[in-house]
Amino acid sequence: MKVIILAGGLGTRLPEYTIKIPKPMVTIGKYPIFTHIMRHYLNSGFKEFILAVGYKGNEFQKYFKNFKKNGKSFDATIFTKKCKVTILNTGLKTLTGGRLKRAGNLINKNDDFMFTYGDGVSNVNLRKLLKFHKRNKKKITITAVRPPARFGELKIKKNLVSSFKEKPQVGSGWINGGFFVAKYSFLSLIKGDQTILEKNPLEKVTKQGQLSAFKHHGFWKCMDTKRDKDILEDILKKKKF
Repeated sequence: MKVIILAGGLGTRLPEYTIKIPKPMVTIGKYPIFTHIMRHYLNSGFKEFILAVGYKGNEFQKYFKNFKKNGKSFDATIFTKKCKVTILNTGLKTLTGGRLKRAGNLINKNDDFMFTYGDGVSNVNLRKLLKFHKRNKKKITITAVRPPARFGELKIKKNLVSSFKEKPQVGSGWINGGFFVAKYSFLSLIKGDQTILEKNPLEKVTKQGQLSAFKHHGFWKCMDTKRDKDILEDILKKKKF
């Protein structure tokens, strides 16, 4: 099964790094965050990747030495694990849905596929996610997460604090954690390059009753800001992912 990594955005909230490199190339420890994502899939047995690149996509080409020898599709080694990688230029101004559709042209029409963003790491059980998707038989499955709140939570009654919780998990709300599994037919809901994945396509399958949610209660963290990068550096030192 092929895995698409959406890796073409501008990364405007990480200007300290993205002025020179694309966001997925920002390192956590010694390695770019997108390779940590690939390692997670490789550890679960998924070995075929499509990197849907855009902004400064040539940096991915430079990173993989085999790109120069073999063109856009080549064999690679990520954290000692062998895999097949395709670097697909999906355009500088293409939005998330458009990048996915372009990459989807490399998927067999009879196959399901997995995809995720190039800036989030997790310990979600990808094999269980896939089984869940196949069991529910929906067009697409999304991993739902409840990350810790950024600030401590206070409950107040009559001007007195009745409860204080330091950065609890978000209460009843689940959010999009990435790590999707989809049927090829989902791509037909994406009109073109200027389609935002999280708008019309996902909203439409929701109305159709064709979007299932795999609830993940474990580790999940995305890298939007310098603060997020610093937190991930600390987490990596503790070997949490």
